[in-house]
This record gives sequence, structure tokens and C-alpha cells, in this order.
Amino acid sequence: MATDLTGPDTPIGILDAPFDSALSERYLVYALSTITARSLPDVRDGLKPVHRRLLWAMRLLRLDPNAGYKKCARVVGDVIGKYHPHGDQSVYDAMVRLAQDFALRYPLVDGQGNFGNIDGDNAAAYRYTEARLTQVAIDLMDGLDEQAVDYRPTYNGEEQEPELFPGLFPNLLANGASGIAVGMATSIPPHNAAELLDAAIALVDDAEADVLSHVKGPDFPTGGLVVDPAAVIAESYRTGRGSFRVRARWTVEKEKGGGWQAVISEVPYGVQKGKLIEQIAALINDRKLPILADVRDESDEAVRIVLEPRSRTVDVSVMMDGLFRLTELETRFSLNLNVLDKDRTPRVMSLKEALAAWIEHQFVVLERRTRHRLDRIADRVELLDGYLIAYLNLDRVIEIIRTEDEPKAVMIAEFGLTDRQAEAILNMRLRSLRKLEEFEIRKERDTLDKERAELSALLDSPARQKTRMKRDLKRIRDRYGLDTALGARRTTIEEAAPTRDLPLEAMIEREPITVILSQRGWIRAMKGHGDLASADTLKFKEGDGPAFAFHAQTTDKLLLAAENGRFYTLAADKLPGGRGFGEPVRAMIDLDGATGVVSLLPAARSAKLLLVASDGRGFVVPAAETLAETRKGKTVMTPRPGAKLKIVRPIDPAHDYVAAIGDNRKMLVFPLNELVEMTRGQGLQLQRYHDGGLSDAMTFVFSEGISWAMGGETGRTRTEADLSPWRAARGAAGRMPPTGFPRDNRFA
Repeated sequence: MATDLTGPDTPIGILDAPFDSALSERYLVYALSTITARSLPDVRDGLKPVHRRLLWAMRLLRLDPNAGYKKCARVVGDVIGKYHPHGDQSVYDAMVRLAQDFALRYPLVDGQGNFGNIDGDNAAAYRYTEARLTQVAIDLMDGLDEQAVDYRPTYNGEEQEPELFPGLFPNLLANGASGIAVGMATSIPPHNAAELLDAAIALVDDAEADVLSHVKGPDFPTGGLVVDPAAVIAESYRTGRGSFRVRARWTVEKEKGGGWQAVISEVPYGVQKGKLIEQIAALINDRKLPILADVRDESDEAVRIVLEPRSRTVDVSVMMDGLFRLTELETRFSLNLNVLDKDRTPRVMSLKEALAAWIEHQFVVLERRTRHRLDRIADRVELLDGYLIAYLNLDRVIEIIRTEDEPKAVMIAEFGLTDRQAEAILNMRLRSLRKLEEFEIRKERDTLDKERAELSALLDSPARQKTRMKRDLKRIRDRYGLDTALGARRTTIEEAAPTRDLPLEAMIEREPITVILSQRGWIRAMKGHGDLASADTLKFKEGDGPAFAFHAQTTDKLLLAAENGRFYTLAADKLPGGRGFGEPVRAMIDLDGATGVVSLLPAARSAKLLLVASDGRGFVVPAAETLAETRKGKTVMTPRPGAKLKIVRPIDPAHDYVAAIGDNRKMLVFPLNELVEMTRGQGLQLQRYHDGGLSDAMTFVFSEGISWAMGGETGRTRTEADLSPWRAARGAAGRMPPTGFPRDNRFA
């Protein structure tokens, strides 16, 4: 409990309180103020206080759609001077947003001058711009003169301001809202007003109606496409939380000669076109999307961004998927339907709950406007009754006025008038006497009586109120119908698959290269597909020579197999150029200098590989399982002590047999399906040896036999078609190879 320290040496009014409790109490007050009076919109009119005060000030300035414009400085001055004691720039920024047709689906302010653009440029200063209200704002404020809502004193108590707006326009969901408070936030996308009003009419008839049969999804002012499945959209609306995947709208324009270009006509909501083009240009400059050659901004009032591919053979869907993944041509707009309810309590509502709360407010407004009209009718009827008495006794009334010192009291006593009736008669001008006719008075009285009876019946009948509400909603719906310029849907709801992982060809410019690895481990890549036979004529360091040479593409991943059974992955586009001797491959990977290289080949050359160790044990491995993610490589084969990986050969899908030959010059042929397929290990014994080990192994088509070079300069080959004598079960010893088989015991 706080203690009042009022000793002789203590200033009066200082309270002794724990710092943490004092701080928490004050921070709580600040947090509540931020939530209820700044950041979260009211579910009934969809406005925050600053927006409501802006529109109210403009209404008092009579800035109707048919009136002239006034300087924004005048509006901002009135707002901060009378209603909103905050910074002028923050108030002007809020006003600018209300006027931007790319920010608000249904602008509430009609701006004249520079109010910014979709490129991200700021608006001009408020001394240069002018504004007035739009018809949407008028519809939103309709009923303020009929006591439809409560008023409260302004911050200084000098004037009054409405607590909220009563109009029939569904502003919260039609224009959306965003804001960050203390410990909570809100994010509501814009929707189509006609669809919202159709859903509202359905809810008036049936509180359990399916609103999603009318509201298909968000309708952003900048158009675009919402590509989420209907089930995902429905779940987001059911919970009030979720997100929508929004893509730019694009088309392909054909050119003469078979070329084409992609044209962006609508960008996702909230994306600045200028920054978007900078993103795409950065991709081109950094060569992160080489299949894209150029981007041009040909926009005027309409958005037109032209994308040129590197060549006409580029797959447009691959290019656009790359742009969707790497730029803001695809974004996610979050849904967090966090609003203040009628009790000013923040909570997350579903779409249906938000619409129902707005409809409930409209029924309250209808009742208040009806009662206000009944009060006005009662006041008018009271005056008409007094006028009728005056008309029937006109001469006597005139005489009393002329002769009596206190004519009001005399008339009240003589004719039974009320004070208000007598005052009205005394305040009549002489020229009004010619209009005072019994017939006109009784006609107006009958009309008012009939209207009063209808309004009383309306208040007493919920069914009549529903009928009246539906009629009023349909009237507003016709004004913002889907067939009108303002009401036509701009965003397409169109399910699309998620963006695919970009193929390597999209990230790297595909070019032919010739890869050469020397015996001492120096690697280089020469442009083009050169003659592999000429690799021996290339320059090498003294005592060095070619070990592996093959054709590849810059988009390839290369597999390097080491004697210890580890596989390393090299990116072909990262290899050093063909000038000089290249670079040591061991500088690119963590490979011990004492460990030899068994093979180097493109990973995409074959789906499966044959791995065999020097002791004759081996297995089949999918090539994809040998790819390594780091410099350290990946262990695929684990040779037994004393053995090492010796053979790495691609397996053609047509191959059905394995041939193995040992150092003892014995050859064995057995079916490929007898060999196990695995991703890591030692494998099975291909061939049995009494001494020595494996010399070579390969896969082939049994019906085609095995061919080998004859040697010499003739270039002739010899084929052994009938391999039946060497065919046996896996693990057998084998027999001597065919006559003429190479003395080095190598198949190729």
C-alpha cells in the first residue's frame, strides 16, 4: 500500500510505492490507450480514431463530393486543433492513405494533387494538396444528423465528436485495416463490398447462412491473383487468422520471329513497383536468374513491367516460378481479424462474426434513427396543432398580440397552447400568414400521422426491421455492384500450385565445357566441347598429365570419388577456366593429399553407379545418394582394411550383367540383379581370388557381348559375343578371358 510521506522534510503529494508496480500500472494505461484509441479498428465502422476524426472534420467543413476542394493543410489544422492532438505529419499521412486508390479499395477521400504513387513516392506537402470527401465516406457517415450514434466531448471539452459512424457501408472488411498495438496487432485485407453486402443480406435472413458462398476471398485495390486453395481460404476466415498467397498478374506477348516477353500488369497489394523492379534488376546483375535477360518499366497510369528472357527457348513457367520465389511478385498477406467489439474489447473474430457484429450495429442504428424521426414528427405535430389553432382564431390571436403586454401567457390560457406552440406562433413572420391554410396544415398532419404509425410498427416488429434492413442494404449494394466501375472485382481467386524449386538451369547459364583433371589433381574447365583425344596435347606441369577428361555443362554437378570411399561434389560452373594449369582440386574439397582420386564424372550421367573395391567387394548405389552438401564429402563405400575403392562406373539402364576381371587374369560374368543396391557399406563379393585382387569391373548388355580395342594405330575393336563360358554365379573365381583380351586386364 502506498504511504503518503508528509513529514516536515518531505514535499507534500509524494507517494512511496514499489517501482515495479508503479511502472506496470502506468504501462498498462499506455497499452490500453494504444489498443483502444490508436491501433485497432472498431468492428462497427472499421475506423481508427484518427480516420474518424479526419472524416468528421471534413464533413463539418462541408467538403461533400459535389463541393469544391479545400487545402489539406486546412483539414489537418482543424483535426489537430479540435479533435486529435497529435503530430500534423501523422494526421496528414493518414489522410493521404485514405485518398490513395492503390492503398484503399474504396477511397474515403478524393484528393487533388500529388498524393503519392504505387512506386513508393511520397505525397506532396499538405500546403500543396487539396481534398474533399468521396461518396463512400458520405455513405459511411449517413445518419450522423439523426442521433444514430452517441457523441462525446473532444479532448478539450469545447466541441463534440461521434464515437463511431453509423453508415451502411461495410468499411472494416471492404477497405481492410492494419495496425500494431502493445502485445497485439491487426491485419485485415480489403474485400469486395458487393459480396460483403450480399453476405450481410443472407445473414439478416438466416443467422446460420454460409457467408463464404458470397465472399470468395480478398479483393485488393491493385488486383493480382489469390492462389490459395478454397479450403485454406475458408479455414482462415473461420478462425480469423491465416494468410493469403498473392501473385502478380502476367501475360505472355508473342513477338515476330518466335520470340516472346512476359508482361506484368498487376502487382501484389502493398508492393512498391519501384522496389520490385530494383529486386528484379538485382537478380539480373547478380546472375541469380540467368534465364532472365532484362526488365523494363513501361508503366503509365497502368502498370506494365516487361520481362525479357535470355532466349526464346526459355520455359516461361520456370522463369516466372523463379521470379515468384525470389522477388515480391508473390507475397503473403496475413489475416489477423483482431478488432474492437461493441464493448471496446479487442478480440479476434471470424469473417462471419465480424459481419454479424456489423449487422447488429446496423439494427441499433435503424432503431435509433427511427426513434429520432418519431421525436421529430412529435415536435412537428405539436407545432402544426398550434398553427391550426392560430389559423382558426387568427383575428383573436392578432388582437392579443397587439393589445396584451404578455401575449404568450394570454394565448396559453385562452387556447390551451403549450409554451412551445405559443412561442412558435409569436415567432411567425407576417409573410407566413398567407401560407397558413387549414387544408395544408391538416394534409401535412395526416402525412406525419401515417409515417408515425409506420415507424411505430417498425419498432414493434423484428420482421419489419429485417425487411427494412434488407431493402437498405440492397440500395447500397446497387451503388457498389459488381457491374459498376468501382465495385467490379479486381482480384482473381485462382488456385495455383506452390512455386517449384528452381532447376539448376534457371540459376546458372547453361554452357558446354570440357572438364580436365590431371594426374596430380589439377582441375580446369575449357569452354566448349573440345576433342577429348587432344587432352594429351594440353599444357601440364612438369611430370604431370591428363587423368580424366569429359564433356559437361556448366549446370552439372560433378562427382569426385576418392580411394577411401568418400564422394565429393563439385559445381561445374565454379571450376577454374581453361587458361593455365587450373587449380588444385584439393583446394576445393577436404581431400587428403595422400588419398588418390578414383573417378570424376557428371552426377547426371547415370541414375546408378557400380562401386567396387580392390578386394572385389562392391554394390550398386543411386547417383543421387552420392551427392555431398559440404566440402567434407560423403562416405559411400567403407572398404575393408587394406582395400580401397577402385572402380566407379555409370550403369546404363539397359545393362543386365556385370563383368569382373582380377589381377590373376581370370574373368567372371554374372547377372546384375545378383548385386545388392545400397547407399553405404562394403557390398558383396563380386569375384573370388586366391591371390591378388580386382583389376577391373563393368556392366554391359549380355546379348551384345564385350568389345575391346585391338591396340596399335588401326583403331579396330574386337567383340566377344558369346560369353556363356564365363557366366557363373556371383562370387565365383572365373576363367581366363577370351583370346586377344588386353594384357593390362582393363575392359576400357
